[in-house]
Amino acid sequence: MDFSLSEEQRLLQDSVSRLMADKYAFTARRNFAKEADGWSREMWQQYGDLGLLGLPFSEDVGGMGATGVESMLVMEAFGRAVILEPYLASVVLGGTALRHGGSSAQKADILPGVADGSVKVAVAHGERQARHDLSDVLTTAKKDGGDWVLEGAKSVVLHGDCADKLVVSARTSGERSDANGVTLFLVDAGQEGVARRGYRLHDSTHAAEISLSSVRVPGSAVLGEVGNGLKLVERAYQAGIAAVAAEAVGAMETLHTMTVEYLKTRVQFGKPIGENQVLQHKAADMLVELEQSRSMAMLAAMMVDETDDAERDRMLTMVKVHLGRSAVACAKNAVQLHGGIGMTEELAIGTYYRRIMVIEQLFGDTAHHLARLAAAVN
Repeated sequence: MDFSLSEEQRLLQDSVSRLMADKYAFTARRNFAKEADGWSREMWQQYGDLGLLGLPFSEDVGGMGATGVESMLVMEAFGRAVILEPYLASVVLGGTALRHGGSSAQKADILPGVADGSVKVAVAHGERQARHDLSDVLTTAKKDGGDWVLEGAKSVVLHGDCADKLVVSARTSGERSDANGVTLFLVDAGQEGVARRGYRLHDSTHAAEISLSSVRVPGSAVLGEVGNGLKLVERAYQAGIAAVAAEAVGAMETLHTMTVEYLKTRVQFGKPIGENQVLQHKAADMLVELEQSRSMAMLAAMMVDETDDAERDRMLTMVKVHLGRSAVACAKNAVQLHGGIGMTEELAIGTYYRRIMVIEQLFGDTAHHLARLAAAVN
């Protein structure tokens, strides 16, 4: 199979990489994290100007109609810089739910704003009791005339603190963990009855706890089919897995480069520590993990638009298992090879390590997806 990039893809890769190199140095990231939102609105606007915020959307709503490969290239570059902006939450997760479940009117109303950066979307699905079980939904939506009334709470909503629109899952029928009976609703984040408590995650990105108290939405706010929303959530999370797989590759690439450079320049007992064969082997292990993960990210990019639901789910579950193991192993080696300085805030190594730890937990951790693969075999 030919994995070479087209001319347009190389130009996209170069432009995003150049932007990150020029604007997103380690010290710049620290300053962005101190801004009111915890990320840079200036950078967000630049993403919009480059067309990155509309990358996966069709041209009729202001997008570029790109494939999973283009998204992979962008997320790799973002991973090398460990960006703080809500690209994953708004463009990947929220955008996927809207692309696959939104009506023509909903897409025309929201996606142009997402593409130009004026509208941010967050998917509010996870709940405290659910852990990684997507079907475990206690939030309810009850019909009241032509409207729906939502009650419940959502947990760890990525960038839910700054979102303008929320894609909220609620149970409209069935029992707590039934796969059927979950419906998605588009909710204005500032609407009466919506309360948000934002906080910073371990990697300095933001999330929110969201409570819904008698939140009334019209029937036109339903996203997709009533009772069939879980499939849209799964599709959004699968797109998220493909995105963070590429992001992790970018982070791993930077960790490997920084570690090899440190081994060459750190002198102890009169010689560079990189001359120690044991440390060379550990650096080589990092490279192996990186290249294997790069292959899995390519697989994810190709499978994210697969029409066979079962095959797409199986492949992206495999990607998440491998990603969790390899990225964590690479990050741990980077910290260990840097010694005590690898644990300090003054060095970027710790920032990449923390982001990889968060990625390992996103959309189901390694143990969860490994159990799913084992259950499918049995």
